[in-house]
Amino acid sequence: MRILHILDHSLPLHSGYSFRTVAILREQRSLGWETLQVTTPRHGPSGSGAETVDGWRFHRTPPPHRFFSAAGPMLYVGEMAATARRIDELAQSFYPDVLHAHSPVLNALPALRVGRKRGIPVVYEARALWEDAAVDHGTAREGALRYRTARALETFALRRADHVTTICEGLRSEIMSRGVSPGRITVIPNAVDTAAFRLGAPGDGALRAALGLEGKTVVGFAGSFYGYEGLDLLLESAAILLPQRPDLRVLLVGGGPQEQALRALAAELGLADRVLFAGRVPHGEVQRYYGLIDVLAYPRRRTRLTETVTPLKPLEAMAQGRMFVASDVGGHRELVRDGETGFLFPAGDAQALARAIDTVLARADSWPSVREQARRFVETERTWARSVARYADVYAALCEQRLAPTGLKGAGS
Repeated sequence: MRILHILDHSLPLHSGYSFRTVAILREQRSLGWETLQVTTPRHGPSGSGAETVDGWRFHRTPPPHRFFSAAGPMLYVGEMAATARRIDELAQSFYPDVLHAHSPVLNALPALRVGRKRGIPVVYEARALWEDAAVDHGTAREGALRYRTARALETFALRRADHVTTICEGLRSEIMSRGVSPGRITVIPNAVDTAAFRLGAPGDGALRAALGLEGKTVVGFAGSFYGYEGLDLLLESAAILLPQRPDLRVLLVGGGPQEQALRALAAELGLADRVLFAGRVPHGEVQRYYGLIDVLAYPRRRTRLTETVTPLKPLEAMAQGRMFVASDVGGHRELVRDGETGFLFPAGDAQALARAIDTVLARADSWPSVREQARRFVETERTWARSVARYADVYAALCEQRLAPTGLKGAGS
């Protein structure tokens, strides 16, 4: 089995997208499949046609011709044209059995073009829907136009792909509402490599001392600082808790568009000396910071994105046996068994978040059983080996259809 993966970006960029990609590639290779992976111009500039990172070779796509380099719709047209040329070039030497395009739809459309040209089946993996990002850009009128356009393109690609995979039931339901039959959709859920996470690993004393966290109760978050993550609610909840818990500290690991706003809010709330911005740290170092946090917080706000998409972070917390609280958005409810593997609170409510944190801290005697249940959940239901194995039936069915005589294709179905 040969699979050509078309990706928005990859390592060395660190994101949940990149980490899911590597997990998929690793497990597919372990099944004896051959993979080739190419990124689109959206990955960013690269000095050569291919790049090896952590043992993985990623083919790169050069930026579009100057005519298409301006911002706006023509840039997307140029990027897709460049991506289609690169896919076609690699397909002629790699001879893939399947073209596997991962979100966004800007990857799926070029893959469909080449797939139809070469007679290669196309899998479209919808990790999120592009239109959900469109609403955050430009004026209200521009945002509405972008949303409608992006939604139309997504629906077009979803209906024309030979098979659609997605990461959770929320997205599966949304895709079905676009007119895609249930039999053409397979959920490949997010998961974790349990071997990479040690259950109940002790904190790094030297790092704790260096950050001034000795003897402190630490609530924290590690990841990208986007508005939908609701980190402003975390700071507001800390201000509510401080009178009862003066030793409380907030540790924020990472960075992103909301960082300056969060720093300003911390100062406004009188928390400048209680909130530690650790900055971005190498992926291999993140576990040292996790070990310093007593309760992780995932206070995502209620948006279309957070209602339909399941994140990786709660699963990683479960694998480590970390205590965490999470808002009750759809993506979290699909992952978390409230009171058993983690704790949910009403989204968008700083008071509720403060109560949830306080309750978890007050019930330390229940932590061992929660840790055990959470770890058991990921070990039995959410390992990458278990998730990636689901591709086997998808690929096999597509290859069978491809090889079937024209007159018999679909016979008996």
